[in-house]
Parts: sequence; structure tokens; C-alpha cells
Amino acid sequence: MRVIAVVNQKGGSGKTTTTVNLAAALGERDRSVLLIDFDPQGSASQWYGISDGGKGLLDVLTGSAKLADLVETTPTPGVWVIPCSTWLAGAEKALAAEAGAESILRKRLAQLPEERWDYCLIDCPPTLGVLTINALTAADEVIIPVEAHVMALAGVAQIHKTVEVVQQRLNPDLMITGILPCRVDARTRHSQEVVATLRQRFAATVYATVIRENVRLAECWSFAKPITQYDSASYGAKDYRDLAGEVVAQERSRRRNHVRA
Repeated sequence: MRVIAVVNQKGGSGKTTTTVNLAAALGERDRSVLLIDFDPQGSASQWYGISDGGKGLLDVLTGSAKLADLVETTPTPGVWVIPCSTWLAGAEKALAAEAGAESILRKRLAQLPEERWDYCLIDCPPTLGVLTINALTAADEVIIPVEAHVMALAGVAQIHKTVEVVQQRLNPDLMITGILPCRVDARTRHSQEVVATLRQRFAATVYATVIRENVRLAECWSFAKPITQYDSASYGAKDYRDLAGEVVAQERSRRRNHVRA
């Protein structure tokens, strides 16, 4: 199972949009996806029509609850969700004095049935606190969605630094698998310049796919459907299908690297 944390500490970056719609697009490619909503705002859960996950995830982090008991099915083929709720906002305080708190999620993920899912996507909160560090410690890879705005560029550098610290101290195998330009408005020079700057600074780490600004993509959350089901013919659906194609193509590279190791 590829465990991918979708991370950006800046709100409006397209983090939850990417987690939800990438999961759906991977599901269309016959991949089974477990989405963990690790953001106390619970937007990813609501997107799939799950209004409240109770204390479940908080109990996983602070008690003996098991992730497998929290898994819920969705109407989207190939996608299962471990929902969040506002209770998770208390995790920072609850884990403050806990030894090894940053590794709890990794230990709980290891208890899931082997080979049940091909992917686990973790929708992280828009902060770099204990929840995000847990996700980075548990993950194999990181996807960084970046709004096509010059102010968002500094945040990418900050995430790079955080990933380096986690690599050094907690998870040496963690890698940034891709940077994803989001909310790209092809009509403006500014968006194009930001994408060009990302490609110049981070080279092959930036996905070839960009997520274009699309009103249908903005609407689909209100209807509790991913874009692939809400408007399958929209630009938003095409873009996330293209992204899923790139992510799936990385599977071959990961297998080659595993063989070399």
C-alpha cells in the first residue's frame, strides 16, 4: 500500500480537493483507495457525505481504537474513508505529553489488513503540528498541492524543510513524490509565471498535470460528489484523471527502486 500524505499548511491550496478527487480518479483506474481525513475541519469526510466521524480518530491516537473499525464505504467506486470530526482538534493537547506521539499513526496503519488497499491518501490539516507530523511519519510519499499564486511559493520551501527534518529524525524513507500546481487560470500571466517558477525551482518533482480553475470543481463539494461523478466531462475531471495517470505511472518507478534496494 502506497501511503501518501497530501500536505500544505496554507489554506486554499487545493489540498482537500486534491485528496478527494485523486482518490476518485484512482478508483476509476481499478485501484482501491483508503482516504484518511486527518483535518479537524472534516471537509474530505463531508465531501463523501459523511457528516461526523465521532471521536474515532482521536481515540486511535490517544487510546486503543483500531483504524480498521472506522472504515466507511462511499458511493464512489474504489474509495473508502476513515472520517474525521472536530474532536480531532484536541489532539495537539492530548498528545503533548505522550512519548513517541509523532509515530502513533504509523503504528496504527501497520495494523490494517495487508494488501487490502493499493493506496492510503491522508488529507492533512493546514498546519505543521502534531497531526501533520504523524502523517509524514506514517507516509511513504508526500504530494504538495500549490495554488498558482506567488505568495504560495514560500510555503513550498517550508514544507521541503519540514520533510527534511522528518526524514532525518523519524522517517528516512519519506520522499516528495510530486508538487501539483492548482487553481491555475490559463487566462492570466501570473498563473503561468508561478507554474514556470515551480518547474524551474523543483524540476521533475512538479507534475506535468496542472489543475485548472474550474467552476464545476468548486461546485461538486456541495453535492457530496467527487468531480469525476459530478461532472465527468469537465476540465476538473480531466485534470484529476491525468494526475491519477501520473501517480499510477510512478508505481513502476517505485518497483524498480525497490528491486535495486
